Amino acid sequence: MRVLVTGGSGFIGSHLIDELNGAGHKVLNMDRNQPFAQTASEFVELDIRDGEDVAQCIRSWRPDVIAHLAAETHVDRSIDRPEAFLTTNILGTYNLLSTARDLSVGNPHNAPRFIHVSTDEVFGSADGSDAFTEHSPYRPRSPYAASKASADHLVRAWNTTYGLKAVVTNTCNNYGPRQHPEKLIPHMITRALNGLPLPVYGDGSNVRDWIHVSDHAAGLRRIIESEATEGTYLIGARTERSNIDLVRSICHHLDERRPRSDGSYAELITFVTDRPGHDKRYAIDPSAMEATFGWSAAVAFEEGLASTVQWYLEHEDWTDRLIAEGYSPERIGQGPAS
Repeated sequence: MRVLVTGGSGFIGSHLIDELNGAGHKVLNMDRNQPFAQTASEFVELDIRDGEDVAQCIRSWRPDVIAHLAAETHVDRSIDRPEAFLTTNILGTYNLLSTARDLSVGNPHNAPRFIHVSTDEVFGSADGSDAFTEHSPYRPRSPYAASKASADHLVRAWNTTYGLKAVVTNTCNNYGPRQHPEKLIPHMITRALNGLPLPVYGDGSNVRDWIHVSDHAAGLRRIIESEATEGTYLIGARTERSNIDLVRSICHHLDERRPRSDGSYAELITFVTDRPGHDKRYAIDPSAMEATFGWSAAVAFEEGLASTVQWYLEHEDWTDRLIAEGYSPERIGQGPAS
């Protein structure tokens, strides 16, 4: 198959490309950033906010499937500077949908299927012990979540109104190699290795559901290879952890692999003022995904976390380069930036 992956230079996108290449598919990575490694069959440097360039690329490459992962993704950054999230996540998605729809006019059988990769954050906070399902109501509470919810609705509208063959997926927190250090797990690893305090929001009791990125990529490949032309599927691993328990586990793995001379990394943990609009709990029920596509998560969390910690220990030059290029491990997301 010919699969166009938007955001293929990003964390999840790059792992999806690895998965698709391993299955023998021809892949085009459409991204405004150079890939971490040259794994895609082809690469085009392109911003999905540029509608004319997007249209030209899709029309010339003629993909069988568009797997849409390009997005601004970090909640804290969306609190400080939401505009980039609105233009990329909403307008960028519209540009892709518009071209895909144009290709279907008069020739619906040869139009690309559209796989839209979204997040569980569109559902807000999970009530009690319940988990999100495909029927959960939307209650986004951050600019990031609102922008992704908007994109989800656009995709479903194009499916219903124009007959575009489109599937929406919502996933939980991903982790694994090559994730940007602004995200929780690599953020804590990077700060710990530099002897910096490990800031935990509130009392650390907020709960997140976690899936290894390789499991997510394998699930997306199942959908891409299927004949699914509509519907919503939640991709998760049933692995809930409170933030404080997760950070303590990271410290434990670092203690084992690179001990400090003056105690445990856990001594660096500090509790800080909670994030505005911080959802209490996320949890995904992936039953429909498992039943429909015969997929299930394979990586046990502690095993996956240990290998992730080891990857960052072996690739400190990568995070050092990002810091040298301008990434700051300091806290953001406390309000509008000056």
